[in-house]
Amino acid sequence: MAKTPKYLMKSILQSRKSHSSSEGPPPPTLEQALDIPFIEDLKKTKLSLLLDENHKFIKDMFTECSDVVVREFEIDPHIPALLLFVDGLTNTELLNDTMKSLMLIGGGETSIERIANVILPVSQTQISDNYGDLLTSVLGGDAALLVEGNAKAILLGIRGTEKRSVGEPETETVVRGPKEGFVESIRTNTSMIRRKLKTPKLKMKSMCVGKQSNTNLVVCYMDDLAMPSLVEEVVKRLEQIKIDAILESGMIEELIQDDAYSPFPQMQYTERPDVVASALLQGRVAILTDGTPFALIVPFVFIQIMQTSEDYYERFQISSLLRMLRYVFMFLSLTTPALYVAITTYHQALLPTALMLSVAASREAIPFPSVVEAFIMEITFEALREAGIRLPKAVGSAVSILGALVVGQAAVQAGIVSAPMVIVVSITGIASFTIPRFNGAIAIRMLRFPILIAAAVFGFYGIFFSLMILIGHMANLRSFGVPYLSPVGPLSATDIRDVLIRAPWWQMQKRPEFMAIQDNISMDNALPDQIRKAGGLDGSNIDHVHKASKEEQSNDSS
Repeated sequence: MAKTPKYLMKSILQSRKSHSSSEGPPPPTLEQALDIPFIEDLKKTKLSLLLDENHKFIKDMFTECSDVVVREFEIDPHIPALLLFVDGLTNTELLNDTMKSLMLIGGGETSIERIANVILPVSQTQISDNYGDLLTSVLGGDAALLVEGNAKAILLGIRGTEKRSVGEPETETVVRGPKEGFVESIRTNTSMIRRKLKTPKLKMKSMCVGKQSNTNLVVCYMDDLAMPSLVEEVVKRLEQIKIDAILESGMIEELIQDDAYSPFPQMQYTERPDVVASALLQGRVAILTDGTPFALIVPFVFIQIMQTSEDYYERFQISSLLRMLRYVFMFLSLTTPALYVAITTYHQALLPTALMLSVAASREAIPFPSVVEAFIMEITFEALREAGIRLPKAVGSAVSILGALVVGQAAVQAGIVSAPMVIVVSITGIASFTIPRFNGAIAIRMLRFPILIAAAVFGFYGIFFSLMILIGHMANLRSFGVPYLSPVGPLSATDIRDVLIRAPWWQMQKRPEFMAIQDNISMDNALPDQIRKAGGLDGSNIDHVHKASKEEQSNDSS
């Protein structure tokens, strides 16, 4: 390190003298600061005027950190400076341009403010006077510039980490709709949302969670739609998280949800920016986590498990038919094995005589009761499904399909299970695939087993009481204050048009009423009338337009 010039040393001593005479406790010494365990506490540790002290502090802090680079250089002869960055997280080209501008056109400038505003070719700069902000910024990919005689540092926003390119979401594929999904870079994700909602009303509040990971979070909401109490509650729950590291949004979901012991998801996660934008326009709040492509959305109600983004991109007749089909298959996925066990064990009279004889003949050589059959096949099917997910894609689907065929056929031929049970389990598995939300499908698969046991013990009465207990539990759930069964329980007549079916867009002029929201109108009431008057909906002007087109065609030909 170059020797400090006399004119700089004089200003340093004067600044120290004025600091010692000011009110307030003196800053901690280097030895005291090194005992501070977390970066959050380092915000109380101020930078030193002497560059040597700052250099020693940084070297002691990053001992045996080979990826942390400390570059010493001189802005002008006898003006030492120091650049701190993490190799691999910083844009090397921008870093070289910064070094060049400081060495060639520094002009003997020593003031941090002047360097940041006049010399540096970087658009995003921030000045910090403590080690906490400095280290958090550097470990996030920025670079820090320290100059002799300044108790402040310039944080340069020149992050350049390697990141995955934007592609189609793998967990939420659609036939019609945007094909872009979130990536692991939080700034890329916020830009994708901002591109959907080009309004200053879209607010993005930055936070940092995790004592060791210092994971960046962004809370997104519409300032003119989301209730301030909801935003405050989300921020409050996030601030109460005291954990070493947040590595994925699922950890946040489990830490801030209302009922941690419920099998039902109380927060929605998605990879799609259009889903987040749609949720924000309903007054909800989204939480983006750095390092994961999944965004969390709150509040979340049960009907959203059965909804997809494609429901709102296709015509309402198609969307309504598919949505009703999903509800039917969700019920079959939950109760089909239990219904089969209850009927074959207690209520054989419900089957037609021919079908009852066929089922009895197929089960004649089976040594196990039907409930044991069901458990054997259900557990085998779940194992095959898990194996298909965990294996490489090239062989995963083949193993799951061939395994189900081979195991099912072999089990029937060996007399372990009956052929009707294989059909029942296959229908149940296919029905569970129709549930759009993966976390909702898992909940249904979990609840299938206790209902199956209740059916084996009490028959139809067990299924009925199990469903009543399940509905009562769901009615008691809340997601950030919103009843989980909304808008069915409590009933909201206006919102029913977007539950079992999806009404036409011109009939959904209001946002969901089961949520507290600042502005409930999403479409101008006069808009459908204007379209009808123009002939866009009732077709009154179609003949006129067709006639005018024919006249133009005849004029062109002549």
